[in-house]
Amino acid sequence: MKKRFLAGAMTALLIVTSCGKKEEQAAMAAPPPMPFPVQTIAKQDAVIFEEYTANLEGQQNVEIRPKVNGFIQKIYVDEGQVVKKGQLLFKLETQTLSQDAAAAKANVSAAQVEVDRLKPLVDRKIISNVQLETAKARLAQAKAAYSSVAANVGYGTITSPVNGVIGSLPYKEGSLVNATNEMPLTTVSDTKGMRAYFAMNDMQMINFSREFKGGTLQEKLKNTPEVSLMLVDGSEYEQKGRLQTVNGMANSETGTTQFRADFPNPQAILRSGSKATVRIPIAKKGVIMVPQNAVFDMQGKQMIYVVAKDNTVKSKVITVATTSGLNYIVSEGLEEGEVIVVEGASKLKDGMAIVPQPAAKQEAPAVAADTTAVKKTETNTTVTKK
Repeated sequence: MKKRFLAGAMTALLIVTSCGKKEEQAAMAAPPPMPFPVQTIAKQDAVIFEEYTANLEGQQNVEIRPKVNGFIQKIYVDEGQVVKKGQLLFKLETQTLSQDAAAAKANVSAAQVEVDRLKPLVDRKIISNVQLETAKARLAQAKAAYSSVAANVGYGTITSPVNGVIGSLPYKEGSLVNATNEMPLTTVSDTKGMRAYFAMNDMQMINFSREFKGGTLQEKLKNTPEVSLMLVDGSEYEQKGRLQTVNGMANSETGTTQFRADFPNPQAILRSGSKATVRIPIAKKGVIMVPQNAVFDMQGKQMIYVVAKDNTVKSKVITVATTSGLNYIVSEGLEEGEVIVVEGASKLKDGMAIVPQPAAKQEAPAVAADTTAVKKTETNTTVTKK
């Protein structure tokens, strides 16, 4: 009996010891929950910048063309030179025209002499008045011919019609030019005010029409805010501009509608013929924004980890409306008050427990981003916190 009792006690002791070791091993095998930065979803205001590639032109781009045929005798300006209205640009050789003008002037003198000769004869009624009127008609015809030839001689001196900057000079001194040449003598661009031309496709045009109030396109333009210009070096142009015109009809071939934004150019930083990016700010009220680092892609779907009350995480599919350099604006999938993991999504899986830690707030400058998260379009957006 005593031996049986001792054997049972030993067995129980072995069982307890074995269970304790298993629990200890299990505790050692399961790592403790790791800390992850989290953020509570709250709606906030944002400004989205829609971006459009634009071609820059001076407010006046005047092609300089000759009105008469002739050889270029003298070029008085150089490419890139600033000129004033009325400044001499070109001198064409007009020797033949000058000779024609001299001949036409001689005809005027001869016709005048004839009129002067006939007038006293008519006064004395020696000849009829018909002859005098005929001579006067010939005089008027000669004067008209002389004026036309003299004007052509004057066209050989070409001056600038506007203030501006000289473009390229494709013809050199001695070149024969005429009004039908394919290329102009040069182009004078008034760049004190610059015009940025850009286009919206049908989808963007619909969004624009819905965003801004007004019964007509012109009224909508008046309700748009000031726009900015991004230069090719990535910097923002210091002068703000305004949307001024929009084409009333879409291009049937491209399906786009052309806009024009005007910008002052007092320091001549902008150049006619160059490219830039017009940025139109659009205010969004009460949107949900999440950091890009919090979102991961799985089988073409964008997902994010949401933290439950027991500090376990679960993945959730979201729909991104627009994107910035640091944030996504989420249109579907998240609600205000939910807690999300903002970093380390690649280390998580559904049901995993974490130690939530408040994420550090980052104030970063807004940068350009795409209008959609899945499909990139021509319009880019930027989101900044207010």
